Amino acid sequence: MSQPKPPAVRIVRLTEATEKALRIIHEYYEAVHVVKRDKPEEIQQLIDDPASGIWLAYLEDEVAGCVVLRRLESIPLAGECKRLYVKPTARGHHIADQLLDAQEEYARTQGLEWIYLDSYDDLKTAIALYEKRGYERCERYNDNPQATLFMRKRLDA
Repeated sequence: MSQPKPPAVRIVRLTEATEKALRIIHEYYEAVHVVKRDKPEEIQQLIDDPASGIWLAYLEDEVAGCVVLRRLESIPLAGECKRLYVKPTARGHHIADQLLDAQEEYARTQGLEWIYLDSYDDLKTAIALYEKRGYERCERYNDNPQATLFMRKRLDA
């Protein structure tokens, strides 16, 4: 007997701050208790900035995850990975890897050489994913009061 085909995953870079995007980002905020949250107009600014962006993952036709790339003004040729999130019901389909692949590929096309991120020690699964993908711990680069861990990855050309 043949095994069932895994559900299709689609990654889309947003061109506007849709209700679906705002909803999944809000779900992320609640899941990890984010204090400093982006307003809808700030999310649209990220979408409009050519060196930044937001990607949504769809599992079949449902939004299953998101990731944000934000230009880092303080570090030349660098961006910041923010808001990586996959809904609990969609985990196990390598969606986080696919979101990060899309983000990193786009960052390279924009001439970025580094992607930084911050996290906190309790997010052990996320930290393990970042380490598996080549992120290494580094010095604090921002003033996020919730962050306890800082990482960066050099993008190959």
